[in-house]
Amino acid sequence: MDLVLLKALNAERAARRAAILVTDTRSGEQRLVKEADGLAGDPLADTLQARFRSGKSGRIETGDGRDLFLTVSVPPARILIIGAVHISQALAPMARLAGFDVTVVDPRTAFATTERFEGVRLFAEWPQDVLPEIGLDRYTAVAALTHDPKIDDPALQAALQTGCFYVGALGSRKTHGKRRERLASLGVSEAALDRIAAPIGLAIGAASPAEIAVSVLAQIIEALRTRPAETPAREAA
Repeated sequence: MDLVLLKALNAERAARRAAILVTDTRSGEQRLVKEADGLAGDPLADTLQARFRSGKSGRIETGDGRDLFLTVSVPPARILIIGAVHISQALAPMARLAGFDVTVVDPRTAFATTERFEGVRLFAEWPQDVLPEIGLDRYTAVAALTHDPKIDDPALQAALQTGCFYVGALGSRKTHGKRRERLASLGVSEAALDRIAAPIGLAIGAASPAEIAVSVLAQIIEALRTRPAETPAREAA
């Protein structure tokens, strides 16, 4: 492999950005496709986007008879759960079984305990204090579950600003209406606010915390596997 391409690929991996190394199996010619650069104009755009969604490498044949191998490098998808609540206790192990890295953030030390979240990365801190350390990106989902604006709102604002692939929040439509007003007053655009899944989760009639957790995880997986080709523009702070 060309050292320049290898260095570029490693840089994308280190920055948690997806990339695909396209190799012509006959000629040995290679090129690197970075998801962050967008796919507009690429002759393999549809195929590449499908591979970014699936994360699977493999061989393809093009219309002009070329045999290509696509080496797909996709960051591990993460779920950041805001609120160490009952729904979170069900969601965290489910998400880990589904292959997600899981982090729980809640400044309320009575809830954010290792006994309640065994084996889960846990921060008993305010989101605005710890999110810079955690880092948010296109392969991070944020689920705000506390019902407390002081805890949920900073996380939601940060998630929208950094282009997280999924942003969801617990609460009724009335509660979400007030949430939109608060975030709008902080400069969050209408387009960004429309990205918030609220009430959170797929509409499956979920009632118990475990059922709500199932609906949230399903909605996150749907968002991950059907996300658009173009990287979302960053929102102004």
